[in-house]
Amino acid sequence: MKIHPLSDVQSKTIGENTSVWQYCVILPKARIGCNCNICAHVFIENDVIIGSNVTIKSGVQIWDGATIEDDVFIGPNVTFTNDLVPRSKQYPNSFAKTIIRKGASIGANSTLVAGHTVGEYAFIGAGSVVTKDIPANTVWYGSPIRQHGYITNEGVLLDMDKKDKNGNRYEL
Repeated sequence: MKIHPLSDVQSKTIGENTSVWQYCVILPKARIGCNCNICAHVFIENDVIIGSNVTIKSGVQIWDGATIEDDVFIGPNVTFTNDLVPRSKQYPNSFAKTIIRKGASIGANSTLVAGHTVGEYAFIGAGSVVTKDIPANTVWYGSPIRQHGYITNEGVLLDMDKKDKNGNRYEL
């Protein structure tokens, strides 16, 4: 494990070969897997579970209630939320849960409204606003978010007919 000296890492539950770069704050109850890369200026709250082989780019805040499974990519400045009706100094009994399933990619500057699941290997384009559950192996982008295709586990982009750019059809 490599933790930059300018970070405040309070959690003792961080896996082997995980790197935490400068100016990160990780609260005591957060759980982070092995071989993760947590870039500069990331905040991870207490009730957060992060799997192994996860990349979290700079400027991301992950609030209570988030679960990020293995092999996920979180782009720069992605915004997680956890309170559907936030008010100053008024806290819900519990926070809405957000789940990012294995292999999913979330593009830069996307916002994830709390209480939704992004399916396995789904691809969310940069700048999207996620307001609903996203099925596995699908491609979504925009504000509001709309489906624009599919994606294989290996990262081959497909159109709405599940065909690649060469016209080859895939079964997912």
